[in-house]
Amino acid sequence: MANLKVTLVKSTIGAIPKHRRTVEALGLNKLYKTVELPDNAATRGMVQQVRHLVKVEEA
Repeated sequence: MANLKVTLVKSTIGAIPKHRRTVEALGLNKLYKTVELPDNAATRGMVQQVRHLVKVEEA
């Protein structure tokens, strides 16, 4: 199964609380931190919700 590389590229300071919690649940807590996550429907849904804060690459 493929993985996704998700990088936080914009601060969550001005984001709504739901988006802050989603970014934290993805494992991102600092700017430009990158995590590899499984490419499944749950992960894609979370990334879609905060797409304006993250950069996604196929790994």
